[in-house]
Amino acid sequence: MRIDALPHVDEHVTLIEAVPEEAWPHLVRVVETTFGGPGTGAYARLVGTAEPVASGPRPLAEGSTIPGFRVATAIPGRELTLRGSHRFSTYALIFRLEPAGPGRSQLRAETRAVFPGLAGGLYRQLLLRSGGHVLGVRRMLAAVRRSAERQP
Repeated sequence: MRIDALPHVDEHVTLIEAVPEEAWPHLVRVVETTFGGPGTGAYARLVGTAEPVASGPRPLAEGSTIPGFRVATAIPGRELTLRGSHRFSTYALIFRLEPAGPGRSQLRAETRAVFPGLAGGLYRQLLLRSGGHVLGVRRMLAAVRRSAERQP
């Protein structure tokens, strides 16, 4: 299924006091760190993700994998698109960096996903109603912002 055909789930935004090109390496590092831990790998194997381990070029580039995701698009300073699937869902997490005035950028995280069948519907309820997804995405955005703004 094409990423643009996946239903929109949600979107979160943060402003960063750094231009997109300066924020990019922080985005890539935070994403890899967030999804690269041992807990994430164990969870990825538990739900049967297509990409259970990290592989490919580093820093993240098109074709790289992290537990649960394959990098579909990596346009430095602009867009990082992660795509994944497992028993309960097919999904994408799209990060977009855009200029937001002198010395600033806006970082957007858009989630798209389909949750087929009864098990998928239950998984969707667990993931979205618990608030875990929102909390995780907002933490990533805040981590990117803090990291990028600490740079001289």
